[in-house]
Amino acid sequence: MLTFSFRLPPGPDTVRFAQLAENCGYEGVWIPDIPAFGHDIWITMSRVAEATNRINVGAAVIIPSFRHPLAQASAIATLEALAPGRIRIGFGTGFTGRSGLGKPPLTLRHMRRHIEQVRGLLQGDAVDIEGGLAQLLASDGWLPSRPIDVPLLVAANGPRGRQLAHEIGDGLITLGGAASGFDVCFASVNGTVLENDEDATTPRVQAATAPLVATKYHGSWINDPDSVRDLPNGQAWLESVEEVPEAVRHLSVHRGHNLEIINGHDELVDTSQSTKMTFTGTRDELRTRLEELESAGASGVIFGTSGADVERELRCFAEVAGL
Repeated sequence: MLTFSFRLPPGPDTVRFAQLAENCGYEGVWIPDIPAFGHDIWITMSRVAEATNRINVGAAVIIPSFRHPLAQASAIATLEALAPGRIRIGFGTGFTGRSGLGKPPLTLRHMRRHIEQVRGLLQGDAVDIEGGLAQLLASDGWLPSRPIDVPLLVAANGPRGRQLAHEIGDGLITLGGAASGFDVCFASVNGTVLENDEDATTPRVQAATAPLVATKYHGSWINDPDSVRDLPNGQAWLESVEEVPEAVRHLSVHRGHNLEIINGHDELVDTSQSTKMTFTGTRDELRTRLEELESAGASGVIFGTSGADVERELRCFAEVAGL
């Protein structure tokens, strides 16, 4: 049976939204590691953990290169002390997070090493990091006793990443779809719940989905800028981006990523296919799509939206999920 969580970017209203998610019956909330766009993930997760009582609090996803493994392990241990049994951590290669720095994603080898180091530290081991041994040395009462068994999940869509999740992870996080063969597989989807009189051209729907559709343009631009021309109105979008000096072009593209339209380019995004490009549909249509995700191997769904009206989406998707 599917579980249902909500993705909440770290910002000024995250705690309030997390409390609403708990009241609506969600199983968990997940917070992305986006230091360029919002509040610090660990501070935000600790605030959410202290302000809620039941709901699980997850990181989706941590980018290994942002912090030293010992700092990661200490933060995870601190959260476990604040909300025992309610913490889980996903790790990713930073396809989006690192592209906003003008850097490529991390290799799976790098991610494997980082996860193994963090897990070892949480187990209480002395771990070799960059040629020196590190260990959580906190005295009794300062951090939970080791081992600290917080689930560590791997975010991956490709076969090699999913194999890594099988080998070292406590589960898988996928983007958009699902995968079979995992006891724990969270399908992360983004969209908006349509009222029966709405469609992709309705102003509210356009406002809600434009930042989400724009991420398809961002992703295509990262992989192969010329491929953006194949997207609706992609030529105009690409020409707008190419007017920005190349050295700071990535900063321009990722401004407002997934949340709002503020970068001067995404106004050109065509949202007419948003019901196909995002997890957008009427309540009945989305229930059908949830059944398809479960059949494909999902054990849970993480629903997210843009920053247009998070409170509405929290309530509406709870209705879709039957919470």
